[in-house]
Amino acid sequence: MTALITRDELKAAIDAGAVTVVDALGGAYYAQQHLPGAIALVREDVDRLAPVLLPDLDAPIVTYCTNPACPNSGQVADRLTALGYTHVRKYRDGIEDWIGAGLPTESAETAGSAT
Repeated sequence: MTALITRDELKAAIDAGAVTVVDALGGAYYAQQHLPGAIALVREDVDRLAPVLLPDLDAPIVTYCTNPACPNSGQVADRLTALGYTHVRKYRDGIEDWIGAGLPTESAETAGSAT
């Protein structure tokens, strides 16, 4: 099972530039709204894109999706771990929790700036 990360831990890691955040929803969901600096990587693309998007197997990575009921972040995290990534954690509460706390997000139109 993938280790979990809390919202506060994740925010601190993002603010410090110490983590790669992976949006496991992708597509229109990612384009509409995602955590700051997140990259889109869905389960069916992990094997093909992870070596390009995430070349360092030892880098800290956090996956997330919508909320605790969403399986995507766990599926992506499990696959990354199976591919040899050593520091993968999951933000189980997802983007709904992040937004609910009033934290900034980005969209495809505003990437690089808080919304």
